[in-house]
Amino acid sequence: GKDARGGGPAAPALKNAPPDLTTITARSGGSFPEVKIRRIIEGADEVQSHGNREMPMWGDLFKSLDRDMAQIRISALVDYVKSIQKK
Repeated sequence: GKDARGGGPAAPALKNAPPDLTTITARSGGSFPEVKIRRIIEGADEVQSHGNREMPMWGDLFKSLDRDMAQIRISALVDYVKSIQKK
């Protein structure tokens, strides 16, 4: 959803509740797991509750970009998720 807390419009239809993305640092012992989040966004690591690795919104975009541009976009997403962490 708009506030990254797991309450988006599709949340009620999902088998597993989406996580609150603003609490990743808190759930990781106070340190933002940047490499782990990057690997999840890239599709390098599986998140069992996500099902397949394809991110519907970003998957086709990343595939259409050259590697450098895709890495820039992924870095921007990681930076955004890091920026919304509750202090």
